[in-house]
This record gives sequence, C-alpha cells and structure tokens, in this order.
Amino acid sequence: MTASFIQVLLSLAAGVGLIVLLTVKFRVHAFFALFLACFAVGLGVQLPFPKIISVMKEGFGHIMQSLGFIIVLGTMLGVILEHTGATRVMAAAILKLVGEKRAATAMGITGFIVGLPIFCDSGYIVLSGLNRSVAGRSGIPLLVMSVSLASGLYAVHCLIPPHPGATAAAGTIGADIGRLMLIGAAVAIPAAIAGCWWASWMGKRVAGNVPHDAHEDEPLPATPAWKAFLPIVVPILLIALGAFMKMEHGSDVLQILGDPVVALSVGVLLALYTGTGWKKAEVSRLMLEASEKAGGILVIIGAGGAFGAILATTDLGTHLSDALPLGQLGLFFPFLLAVLLKTAQGSSTVAIITAAAIVGQLLPKLGLDSDTGRLLCMLALGAGSMAISHANDAYFWVISKFSGLDMQPMLKVYSVATLLMGITAFLAVLALSAVMM
Repeated sequence: MTASFIQVLLSLAAGVGLIVLLTVKFRVHAFFALFLACFAVGLGVQLPFPKIISVMKEGFGHIMQSLGFIIVLGTMLGVILEHTGATRVMAAAILKLVGEKRAATAMGITGFIVGLPIFCDSGYIVLSGLNRSVAGRSGIPLLVMSVSLASGLYAVHCLIPPHPGATAAAGTIGADIGRLMLIGAAVAIPAAIAGCWWASWMGKRVAGNVPHDAHEDEPLPATPAWKAFLPIVVPILLIALGAFMKMEHGSDVLQILGDPVVALSVGVLLALYTGTGWKKAEVSRLMLEASEKAGGILVIIGAGGAFGAILATTDLGTHLSDALPLGQLGLFFPFLLAVLLKTAQGSSTVAIITAAAIVGQLLPKLGLDSDTGRLLCMLALGAGSMAISHANDAYFWVISKFSGLDMQPMLKVYSVATLLMGITAFLAVLALSAVMM
C-alpha cells in the first residue's frame, strides 16, 4: 500500500520533530536520535521493517563512501596545524590584512572563493582550524565565524558547476553550463551576503559575550606565513585543477591529484612539514587524537545519511507534481519542489538532481521550455536546494562537529541562515526573470 501525500508530510514532520526533541530537550546523542527517526518515518510511510533496515544501511554506506576518508584526513590536517601553531600564524596574517572587525566577512569571502571549485564539506573541513583560530584572535563568536564561512561555501555549492548537483541537473534540464556558471555566481553573491548577515546579527545574540582565549596570546611560532598556508592552499588548488580537468577531459595525473582524498593526503604531509623535530610517539599521539575525533563525527554523519535515504523513499516529488496546479506556478514549482526535497532528505545534490528529473518533463506546462527558461529553472532549483539544512544534512554535522557547536544554536543560526539564503537567491532569480523573459 502506497502512503498518501498527507501521510508522507506527517511522517516527515514527525521524524524531524523527533530529532529536534531528542537532541535539544533530552540531550540524546545525535546518532541515536537520527537512528530512531529512521524507524519513525519508515513505519509512518508503511515501509516493511526489513526494507527500513536495508535502506538505512545503504544511506549510511553511501555517506561513508563519499565523506569517510575526507573527514578522517581533514581532521588529521586540522590536528597537526593546531599542534604546530600554523593556524595561529594564518589567523594573525588574515587579521593583519583585513582588521579584526571584518574577520567574519573575510571568512565568508574566503568560503565563497574556496567553494567555487570544491565541495562545501571538504572546504569547511580544510578551513575549520583556521576559522577557529581567527575567531579566537578576533574575539568574534565562533558561531558567527562558522556560519559566515559555511554560508560562503554553501552558496556556490548549490548553484554553480562544477559542483555535481548543478552540473547533473543542468544536463537533465538542458541548461547552458557556461551561462549557468556566470549568472549562478551573480545569484550566489546575494545569497551568501544574506547568510553572513544573519550569522552576524543572530549569532552574536545567541552566543553572547565570548571569553578571551588566553591561548591566542601566546607568542606565535616562528613559522613563516607562506609555509603555514601551504597545507591549506595546495589541496584547494589541486582539487580545483582536478575539477577543471574532469570537465575538460584533461590530464589523468591532475585528476588523480585533484581527488579530495589525495589532495588532503598531500595537505597532511605538508602540515607535517610545517613542524620541526617530530618524534615518533608525538606523531602517533596526533594520529590517535585525529582518528578518535573523526570517529565521533562519522557516526553522526552516517546516521544522517541513513535518515536521508529513508526520507528519499517517500516519493515526495511525485506527490507534489500531482497535487499542484503547474501552469500557474512557473518558477515557483521548481523552487518549492527543491526546498521540500532538500528539507526532507538532507542532501542538496540529491534534491536538485531529483527535482530536475521531475521538472524536466514538465517544462512546457510550466512555461519554461526555452533556453532562458531552462537557465532560470536551474537557478530556481539551486535556490531551493539551499533550504533548509538541518539534522539530516551531512554538511550541518560537519559544521557542528568541526566547530564544536551544539544543536540548538546551529538550528537558530545556521538552519535559519540557509532558509534566508534560499529565499534571497530565489528573489534574485525572479528579478532576473523580469529582465530576461
């Protein structure tokens, strides 16, 4: 028996509500909250019990496949950079350049630029140590800094090729990749600004006064700034080159070096190069610390993948296309569809690809069956895939765990920021449609 539209919506609301209730009110570990929510939603939409278990395993395994090595290596990179003091050297260099008052804006811009070629997850992991150190030196709450950085990375991840969601969806819809990259960047800018603004305005109210970090007053290591930045800059450049070569069918060697796992491995080796006088016991201790820290992150992200996989079985997109008057909605339909798919199952990439597969067949009914209409449709899908990032999104947990932020402030600041980013991006798309169509 297939679940009805109302049944699907109630099950989704019950699953998300259960996660928030267990983690925020009862302080249940996020892994167990997500694990229980899988059964709540699965049983609510009448999935057989063996099917629920099977789908959970697939979702957990998929996240481990895509993010497992990246998180372990990224954690190792951050642990080494903090141990050697390289993050403090980088923070001092950035604050000297931009000033302490503009530190959050600087991190948002850094995220936007770094996010152009690489996944938001990978970018955040690489930059998380630097972000914490800049926050410590500037006195700006880590919550503000983290959401500003995350917003810059996230805006381009959802809208611009070569990110996989936008690239695959553009192929499905038939939108021009070149125009999408150019105009998508223009739409991503106000979205990133909206996220950074909310991070600054609400983040300071939620975080309150920040105690001074005495660790940041310690004398800086003698490491030159260029050497400190090397373990971060080189992996980012390698990933960017790898993505470009993949699009252009270029050098196999650069594609291999540009794989995030290989690039982060290079970063770890360069991070070891920033230190001096390494002892075997010291390196072994750092590896153990990084492995234990990464393990705690991985179980939560894996459970989020399992929950997202359960929600993906609800066939929400088909229910929506059957229930709504398409001819009157135009760009609102792809936006709304992507929002609901994103909110329901967590992955922006899955949301935009799934929504594109549904919308691609409905373009004539939506009045978007033209080159410009397809481009605007793609941008509306990208805007929708931003909202709302919460407990079923792996990126949500990457930000939370790598920055040491609790669930409640993440929901108040980061999740609301993603909603504002999606709305802002869609308003920009509507403004473009008034000019272009």
